[in-house]
Amino acid sequence: MKSLTRIRILLFSLYFPINALSSGTGCYASDPVSNDTIDIQTLYNGRAWRNLFYKVRGDQFLFSPEFLPGSVTIHGKLFENIPLKYDIYNDELLIITDQGIILQLNKEIIGKFTLNCENRILSFRNFDADSINSVQGYVNVLYEGGISLYIKYRKEILSLAVENKYDLFNPVNKVFVRKDGEIIKVDSKGELLKLFGDQKHQVRSYIRSSKLRVSRKDPESFKPVIEYYDKLHN
Repeated sequence: MKSLTRIRILLFSLYFPINALSSGTGCYASDPVSNDTIDIQTLYNGRAWRNLFYKVRGDQFLFSPEFLPGSVTIHGKLFENIPLKYDIYNDELLIITDQGIILQLNKEIIGKFTLNCENRILSFRNFDADSINSVQGYVNVLYEGGISLYIKYRKEILSLAVENKYDLFNPVNKVFVRKDGEIIKVDSKGELLKLFGDQKHQVRSYIRSSKLRVSRKDPESFKPVIEYYDKLHN
């Protein structure tokens, strides 16, 4: 606790706006917050982070092991142009200060965040752990309307998967659909069609005519189907 307190004191006393930070992928972040002490304390609410998986091949992050520009909403306050990394193995959001200290942000006070890279902006919402639905933690809101599409990005560790010597991070995506107030996990095109009731035949025809390939390995492939059904249903 004493070491954590010293870290926070150092952050608050030495802070000045974060300079442009290149991620190596054409993304950057700059000037996340003002010099207002309350803003600093609100944003830098977390604990020092250490990488415990440096011996595992690959990495535990979404998109890139580098920091990406994004935004985060904490206690309803929006902070923009923030350098962020999303650890999808632990389902935790990381930030780096201009002193090079990496913090794991306090998940309990984060409402939502975005990640921006290569002309893509992904929006994530923090579903409460006590939610009655089957999805919890940070979830990518891919489509929202009369019916909604959520993606849960995760990684698992495969033991000795590389040359029978090294563990390996392996991505695992989960697709959820919110329909009639209920959030349901969907693992295949067949399970998705079952949700559409009498209109599943029209949706199936749309998939065939549009030559769509719907697969959990590519979560965004569910989006045009969801959009079509939403328009059809309404």
